[in-house]
Amino acid sequence: RERAGVIIVIISVRFVACPLPPVAESLAVGHQYSSIGTQPILCASIPGLVPKQLRFCRNYVEIMPSVAEGVKIGIQECQHQFRGRRWNCTTVNDNLAIFGPVLDKATRESAFVHAIASAGVAFAVTRACADGSATICGCDTRHKGPPGEGWKWGGCSEDVEFGSMVSREFADARENRPDARSAMNRHNNEAGRTSLNDNMFLKCKCHGLSGSCEVKTCWWSQPDFRVIGDYMKDKYDSASEMVVEKHKESRGWVETLRPKYNYFKPPTERDLVYYESSPNFCDPNPETGSFGTRDRICNLTSHGIDGCDLLCCGRGHNTRTEKRKEKCHCIFHWCCYVSCQECVRVYDVHTCK
Repeated sequence: RERAGVIIVIISVRFVACPLPPVAESLAVGHQYSSIGTQPILCASIPGLVPKQLRFCRNYVEIMPSVAEGVKIGIQECQHQFRGRRWNCTTVNDNLAIFGPVLDKATRESAFVHAIASAGVAFAVTRACADGSATICGCDTRHKGPPGEGWKWGGCSEDVEFGSMVSREFADARENRPDARSAMNRHNNEAGRTSLNDNMFLKCKCHGLSGSCEVKTCWWSQPDFRVIGDYMKDKYDSASEMVVEKHKESRGWVETLRPKYNYFKPPTERDLVYYESSPNFCDPNPETGSFGTRDRICNLTSHGIDGCDLLCCGRGHNTRTEKRKEKCHCIFHWCCYVSCQECVRVYDVHTCK
């Protein structure tokens, strides 16, 4: 499948419910490359890379482990954000198409995966530069500006521009066709990277006797990646549906995207876009990549999508009891430890039929 989604170098790691893969078609590497980061990387042996990605790998081989780490945290965040949805960002054991056929269509889900993976790469590379893991980059000294009242610049401002450049050069290398899918992927990749810039904040540290904060030094920092995940999940929920238009240019036919509905505000560079409807993900379907929701745990008291009514698609649910050992009756002893008893509690677990 040449046209589907994310191909970024990724480490073979295991997630809670599904194995973490190889890369996803526009950002990817297979399970056999789980040693990346601990052994020399042979760029030519990574399957699925287009020539531009191969050149990038050779020129920036030192930061390829960070690229892999970025895809990993992007997929982990996707699985967290969609843990209560019919599609829960399930990955499969496939050397390239880690989400199966799900990313073959230009849906909201494809939009989110591209955005969060691209953001993850930018995030991980930026963090590696700041903490000294990579020697070809470092702290950002370009955009400091004058300090504010009561503080001065110090520490290591994270160079999100360099991290975004790496993500753009690698993740977008495959998206150079004059078709609608490439246009969509480029837009959503950039939306993910823009989310990092939008959420940078000043992090400060106090200096002085007994924490008096006589001097305060500050630097630009990335937020926790969960902040980015929450932000992009909101963008997923409000994603803009587009339609494909064809134009004749000197280089031939070119496909572009325009908003389907003129009475809605047009999408900005921060919004996600898509142009194909999602399957309902209620039943298993190998053609769409849906695993269905049978045996998924649902929330009996919720009226949202994670509730048993919606998550189970009207099929009903089963209930079983489950015993769990937990710490209880904890007491703090001076000084300084905590002792707890072990209690067995019984819980009702509801799963979709």
